[in-house]
Amino acid sequence: MRKIINFKSALLLFALFSFSAVFAQKATLSGKVSDKKGNGISGVSVIVLGFGTGTQTDNDGKYSLSLNNGTYIIAVSSIGYAALSKGITIAGNQVNDFTLEESSGDLGEVIVNVGTRNLQRTKTTTPLPVDVLSSADLKSTGQATFDKALQYRVPSFNTVNTPVNDATALLDPYEIRNMGPSRTLILINGKRKNSSSLIYIQTSPGRGEGGADISAIPNEAIKRVEILRDGASAQYGSDAIAGVMNIILKDKGEAGVLTFNAGMTHKGDGQLFGLSLNNMATIGSNGFLNYTVALSNQGLANRPGTVDAAGESSDFGASLSSVQSFLSAHPDAGNVNGQPSTAAAKFLINGALPLNSNSEIYFNSAYVYKKVNSYANYRTPYWRPTDYGLLTPAGQPYMGYVPTFEGDLNDYNGTLGLRSNINDWNTDMSFTFGGNSQLYTVANSINRGLGARSPILFKPGGYEFSHIVGNIDATKRLSDKVSLGIGTEFRAERFEIVAGDTASYVSGGTDSFPGIQESNAGVSTRFNFGGYLDFGWDISDEFLINGTIRFEKFSDVGTGRSNYGNQSSFYDSDVRNEQTSFVWKLSSRYKISDKVIIRGSASTGFRAPSLHQINLQIAQASFVPGQGIQIKGIVNNRSAQAKLLGVPTLKPEKSTNLTLGLGLNPTKNLSITLDYYYIKLKDRIILSSEIDGSGLPPSSPLKQILDNNGIVAVSFFTNGINTLTSGLDFVGGYRNIVLGKGKLNLNLAGNYQFQSELDGGLASVQNPTLIKNAGKSVFDFTQENLLLTSRPEFKIILGGDYYIGKVGINLNNTVFGPTTFRQNGLNSNLKTVFKTKIVTDLGANFKLSDKMDLGVNIQNLLNVLPEWQFEALNAAGETVLNNPAQIKGNSNAITFNQRYSIVTYDGSHFSQLGTTFALSLSVKL
Repeated sequence: MRKIINFKSALLLFALFSFSAVFAQKATLSGKVSDKKGNGISGVSVIVLGFGTGTQTDNDGKYSLSLNNGTYIIAVSSIGYAALSKGITIAGNQVNDFTLEESSGDLGEVIVNVGTRNLQRTKTTTPLPVDVLSSADLKSTGQATFDKALQYRVPSFNTVNTPVNDATALLDPYEIRNMGPSRTLILINGKRKNSSSLIYIQTSPGRGEGGADISAIPNEAIKRVEILRDGASAQYGSDAIAGVMNIILKDKGEAGVLTFNAGMTHKGDGQLFGLSLNNMATIGSNGFLNYTVALSNQGLANRPGTVDAAGESSDFGASLSSVQSFLSAHPDAGNVNGQPSTAAAKFLINGALPLNSNSEIYFNSAYVYKKVNSYANYRTPYWRPTDYGLLTPAGQPYMGYVPTFEGDLNDYNGTLGLRSNINDWNTDMSFTFGGNSQLYTVANSINRGLGARSPILFKPGGYEFSHIVGNIDATKRLSDKVSLGIGTEFRAERFEIVAGDTASYVSGGTDSFPGIQESNAGVSTRFNFGGYLDFGWDISDEFLINGTIRFEKFSDVGTGRSNYGNQSSFYDSDVRNEQTSFVWKLSSRYKISDKVIIRGSASTGFRAPSLHQINLQIAQASFVPGQGIQIKGIVNNRSAQAKLLGVPTLKPEKSTNLTLGLGLNPTKNLSITLDYYYIKLKDRIILSSEIDGSGLPPSSPLKQILDNNGIVAVSFFTNGINTLTSGLDFVGGYRNIVLGKGKLNLNLAGNYQFQSELDGGLASVQNPTLIKNAGKSVFDFTQENLLLTSRPEFKIILGGDYYIGKVGINLNNTVFGPTTFRQNGLNSNLKTVFKTKIVTDLGANFKLSDKMDLGVNIQNLLNVLPEWQFEALNAAGETVLNNPAQIKGNSNAITFNQRYSIVTYDGSHFSQLGTTFALSLSVKL
């Protein structure tokens, strides 16, 4: 908590920084930005560093700025070109032209927005596929959070509310190209954002992984988003196997805006109310500070099913009449699932202060607090026959109870850096810090092992993660054709497992969410050091290549202790497992003509195991009379139990990435890109299936080890599989189509997966010898489908924006392709397939005045819901499909007797909420 207080104090110091104003005579700086052939480049950022004042070039590459007389640093940048900065002294109107050199298009911070709705979304001339989404693109979706806005703008990006919330209510798993949430690197203004402290352990997409909390970033603070759809570990280090997302914050380029948001679902629940302010202030004579405050409250949306009485009677051993009696009054069995309620407060600043004509200090920081309230499954009277009089008011009949799960999330990050241009070297030195904490509360519940002595409110613990990052980067044009980049990064990380109160974990633990035992709590740390060398060569005006190499070394240190009887500790104190990675990347682009280019890249990549995966432990140690201590849950792979099972130490994942693309610009208003990608991932880290002794003979070595050490059933993280992923991305845009008195922009984007599969099938799973010889596996069919087929096989977004006068209308159709699950409890001869569906969104923006805009959105206009069906895997499966009783039984198994009838227990490919209405009113200050 002390770190958060210090962080807030730093924000206050920034806010109290003395301001002053400068009055001087205005002058005009104008000119043209061209490529080496003299062709004007549209959409180029031209900014006065330290002031936030800037503009973009028009279709002919021309720009114009109004400035006071004085000396300035003018920065010129665009994706696909090497950034250029130049000191200029203005004493009256003058003309300055710039010539940009083409480059690899890596995602460093480009200062001014290059993603307006009148410009192409995807750059066609870069050696790598880079999407640019403006703040207007995000706002037009009407979605309340940044991650959900991306869901309806980026075909290869997927995220959805999980039906069983618990800790995932704080952060929905997201991923690009079905590669898991931990393989997309998130940057803020070109600097690494901290990971969430949460790792997903439920049977839902993203199981066994975690990622940065992008939903914490307020939409109102975002200027644009750049998404590099290619492996980039050589440039950025760990986690960039699937791609990189760079979130550029607003600066001084826009007027202040006060925005009110409201919304609800068609059923009248899930009400949203939000108020945000984005504004800018000057610091001293030349600096600026852009700040955002966003407050919101999202209400609960509930979509329970009608519970099946026969299934309940069978599962709970209760008489059918008693079940029917309860369900007659409560058809949904009191179950609550859909979208949890969330209250959030978000604060963010972004600024810069020039020191002289060659240097500037820049900074940004953010703090986010979220309070989330979700519900566990309702404990019916035939499931839990008593609450020991703790939850039912005196004099009222006992009708069961529903535990609540509350989460408190704090997420913070900040960067302080110095940019300079010295002897034609562009240098950037920065220090970044960030962290995420999640602490949980379970209320309206009991610890049944404590009986009538149990409390009804528990603090089951939580998780904390933080990092500090230091970067030094330098680039220089050695000649007209050769550029050089060099840099280094130091990163230190800390992960803490916070123990719950004693009542939350003793004697079986809290009903619905047992707490974290003291023996599982602890702190782990590590640091890594890396460096890279980047080389660019313009062989000709048409042909360029870029190469990068990177070396990185990790040093992991685990701390903490536990003691189960005479067993050794879960953590080996001061165990060092240094890991080294060397990766490379080569990319190229060839212009067949000014209208046609081909591009491609080949690279290797890596992802270091996260501290969460190395150290997470949620094992329950219980004393069972006559049987001694018994252990069940997740053990980390440094534990004594993991060593007994022969589980090896985690090592980095390694990838091979290939990309081949085509870019077309038939006219200045029509752009098309088509990019094929191939990702071979070796030693992919998974959370194993549960290993137990069921079905094993007493003579089995695995059975003997489990029994002799009191291990009932455990899971663990391991480098268990190799995967192949390939597919095709298509992005096309046709702009400025004259239609009546208005203009129409059309966009078509899609992603299609050719492969998302195990490399070598289930036979290639890397099982520890002891487990393999017993006929067990760390990877089962349920996990295979969660990791590889639970995201849409294809996704297509077709949209149009029509502007006429003061009205803008947008219509988007998103095609969600089929997804496949094989849930726990499902017949082994069946699979669950969610059908292809089209979700239509309609939005309109009305310019009420020069200072006031009204936006109205109807999301999922036709109220389309996920729909699933069973499909047979073989002849035995066909027999099951022809038996109504078996179909009903399997349906009950994957929906908890129809509680989750729309999406099943493990999730679906898009939201189950149906039609949603959203309204926003923006006032310029």
